Amino acid sequence: MITEKTTLYTEIKRVINALNIDGISNERKAILQPLADFIQAKVSNHQEIRINFICTHNSRRSHLSQVWAQTLAYYFNIKNVFCYSGGTETTVLFPMVAKTLRNSGFQIKTISKNENPIYAIKYADNAHPIIGFSKKMDDDFNPKSAFVAVMTCDSANEACPLVPGAEQRVPITFEDPKAFDNTPQQVEKYHERSLQIATELFYVFSQINP
Repeated sequence: MITEKTTLYTEIKRVINALNIDGISNERKAILQPLADFIQAKVSNHQEIRINFICTHNSRRSHLSQVWAQTLAYYFNIKNVFCYSGGTETTVLFPMVAKTLRNSGFQIKTISKNENPIYAIKYADNAHPIIGFSKKMDDDFNPKSAFVAVMTCDSANEACPLVPGAEQRVPITFEDPKAFDNTPQQVEKYHERSLQIATELFYVFSQINP
């Protein structure tokens, strides 16, 4: 029986428990299935699961995906899951992403304030924090082999037909909330995209039989 860790932060638990996977279309489920199959194969073979979420700038969608995937693996008590993110170029983890995650209950501390700030992102008292900052997909911080590359944006998907070291490449693309930067809808649209990513990754991890 899958058990939920009691130390998951209360607000994050509330957000997760309110997610509704019934709204995911069959077409979208088919897009998500290869990631679920990769994770299940690793679990069944008692292997570590490494997931590198890749977007062009490693600034928005890839970070949201990394954080929610790591959190949901913890929620479903799936062991040995290590989530990463990277880009085809380095920019910055966009501040609205940190704000959006904070609004969903994550504890976020800025541990380096420079042109490319580094954040420690926590979802549970006893969990290792996720280190969030913009980096290229082949950065030394990321795995070099035995990982699945999840392409979270169309441009990175098209620009990287091959991801060095990846066992598998899975396109799961999301619309970019950047389109709403500096508009009255910015907060709403970032929250909407974050919840979509959380919902779809909830669906993925809910299929895994540990």
